[in-house]
Amino acid sequence: MEEIIIRLQEAVVNGDLELARAQAVQALEAGIAPLVAIERALNPGMQLVGERYEKGDYFIPDLVMAAEAMKAAMQVFEPALLARQEQQQVPGIVVIGTVEGDIHEIGKSLVATMLGAAGFRVYDLGVDVPASVFVDKVREVGADVVGLSALLTTTMRNQEVVIKALEEAGLRAGVKVIVGGAPASADWARLIGADGYAENANEAVEVVRKLLSAG
Repeated sequence: MEEIIIRLQEAVVNGDLELARAQAVQALEAGIAPLVAIERALNPGMQLVGERYEKGDYFIPDLVMAAEAMKAAMQVFEPALLARQEQQQVPGIVVIGTVEGDIHEIGKSLVATMLGAAGFRVYDLGVDVPASVFVDKVREVGADVVGLSALLTTTMRNQEVVIKALEEAGLRAGVKVIVGGAPASADWARLIGADGYAENANEAVEVVRKLLSAG
């Protein structure tokens, strides 16, 4: 059993889709509960990938491949979870997107991927997202967190626009807002009334966890 868990984790860390899928199948055949495999192999594997990325040992392609390997394993586990009527614990619901006027995708997508790998239910709205769309989605899904990305100094003001729109809609008190992107900073987050700032995808996961645990 332990060897299967280790090999599954290594498959995720190495971004090996086929091996991750095969090890997930083997885990089920060996009688390992899906939730056990997720909590002991997939989640720690993605955590390790994030740490390596933060240290500069891994790069964006490594993150993407690891996330794809994790998804391949989850495709095997999800039917088994449903059959057992088990659910992976969801620590929170996140709505994320790049603000209006900005079409930068990669950084936002990496944050969405890492949050999803950490167990959060993530709704990625894409790029060039108007404030009204953020508001509508937050209301629709009952989001706990809103992630606002901007990579241009000319569009970062729209992070503040979204926060104000949430306030006007009466939703701001119920959600935490985290901002990111090249021109953003902790000082900027405080200035516009956001709850947190993250410099990279791995840090974003930790910031979101801390914000939700703080209540």
